Amino acid sequence: MRTWVATIVATILAFAAPAMSAERGTPEQAKALVERAVQHIAEVGREKAFEDFNDPKGKFVEGDLYVFVEDMTATTIAHGANKALIGKPLYDLKDADGKFFAREFVQVAQTSGEGWVTYKWPNPVSKKIEDKAAFIKKVDNMIVGCGAYKS
Repeated sequence: MRTWVATIVATILAFAAPAMSAERGTPEQAKALVERAVQHIAEVGREKAFEDFNDPKGKFVEGDLYVFVEDMTATTIAHGANKALIGKPLYDLKDADGKFFAREFVQVAQTSGEGWVTYKWPNPVSKKIEDKAAFIKKVDNMIVGCGAYKS
């Protein structure tokens, strides 16, 4: 398991969108990006929306903010900072403090439909593991999210 986690983290850091600006996104901007992403899914459908979310130069990546989508088993469907995570199950992945953050995504989605989850995650701009608060929203059988780094 440790090797798998190390591989995921190394992949995130190696392939994260290097062209993103150094500007820090705010929690308000992260929540607004999720709301835009949810609307985009409704307007263009899942397939086209996921393609748009996966584009590191597209309108769903802003500085260190990016949209991600997971199914209700916490398997990545779309990821604006790292396409290598698509298809990867994150349910049993722990952050740097040992927190099963993706399990919390699922729990919040199932109980509240939307909310905030805090955890540590590699920042695609700084290349460091940083504190992050992600706003997630359940859409059908998916979790649409975006997080703002706190450091």
